[in-house]
Amino acid sequence: IKFCSNCHNISDVVLCEICANPKRDASIVCVVEDIRDVMAIENTSQFNGLYHVLGGKISPMEGIGPKDLTIESLVEKVRKGETKELIFAMSSTMEGDTTNFYMYKQMQGLGVNTSTIARGISVGDELEYADEITLGRSILNRIPFENSLRAT
Repeated sequence: IKFCSNCHNISDVVLCEICANPKRDASIVCVVEDIRDVMAIENTSQFNGLYHVLGGKISPMEGIGPKDLTIESLVEKVRKGETKELIFAMSSTMEGDTTNFYMYKQMQGLGVNTSTIARGISVGDELEYADEITLGRSILNRIPFENSLRAT
């Protein structure tokens, strides 16, 4: 097993199946922690862009810094100019947020749009069991009801 030379996903050839697919939108790159996240997003059938697998997240407590991840190759990919948008799809943890912020700072001035995946209440969850941070973000980042109909 090798790693894709473009996105760092697992592959048995130079380019993984996703990066080699000409029908994928190469202008949008979804940045994830590991290959399991690629599989989870692919299973939704809602994303048609490419990926960039970081190989983890920044975690000073575990001795993992930016240099231990594939952030430099992501910056190089953006500098080449094909990438128009980066979607940060990191875990909703302190380490995930730290990694998102670090990448955001690295991308400033490179002419790429950055976004992060929506966070909120899981489908089927009772509101009373949601933690305060998730519930608060859901209120602050609310969307028009019509938009919620398109997501189903």
